[in-house]
Amino acid sequence: MSINEDKILEKLTPNKKPKLLPSHTLGLCLTLSLFWWINSNYSNPLLLSLGGGSILLVLYIAHRMDVVDHESLPIHLSAKMPGYMLWLAKEIVIANISVVKQVWLGNSSISPTLATIDATQSTDLTKVIYANSITLTPGTVAVGLVDDQVIIHALSKENIDTLKAGKMDRRVTELEK
Repeated sequence: MSINEDKILEKLTPNKKPKLLPSHTLGLCLTLSLFWWINSNYSNPLLLSLGGGSILLVLYIAHRMDVVDHESLPIHLSAKMPGYMLWLAKEIVIANISVVKQVWLGNSSISPTLATIDATQSTDLTKVIYANSITLTPGTVAVGLVDDQVIIHALSKENIDTLKAGKMDRRVTELEK
C-alpha cells in the first residue's frame, strides 16, 4: 500500500470508540416511543412492555451501528425548523403561482436554465436541506450537490436569479446557528 492509501484507510477506520450522546439517544427514544404509541394507541400493559422492549432493541442496534449522532437526529435544528418550514411553505405557494403563469403564457415565457450556485452551509445536513428546499420549490430542481456547490435546473433564468440573491441560502444557514 502507498502512503496515501494508508492515510485514507486511517480516515475511514478510526481507532476511536464511538462516544455515547445521551441527548440524541433520549431524543431518539422519545421519538420512537411517541411514534409507536400514536400508531398503536394501546395502553394494555403487555403491549406497552412489548413496545418498550422493541424500542430498547432498536436503540441497542442503533448504538451498535454507530448511527445515533447530530445528523441522524438533528435536535439542534428543532427550535428553528418550524419558522423555516412556514417560510418555505410561503415560498412554495409563490413559486406555484409563478409556474402556473409561465404555463399559461406558453413556451415564450419558459427558458430552461442549468446553473451552479454556491452553498454557504458548513454541515452536510444543512447543505442537503438547502438542496431539498430548492427541489421542493416548483420550477427548480437541485440536480447535484458537489462540495459547496448546487447544480440547479430551472424553468426560467428568473428562478436562478432569485436563488443567486441568496435569501434561501441565508435562511438555511441560520438553522446551523
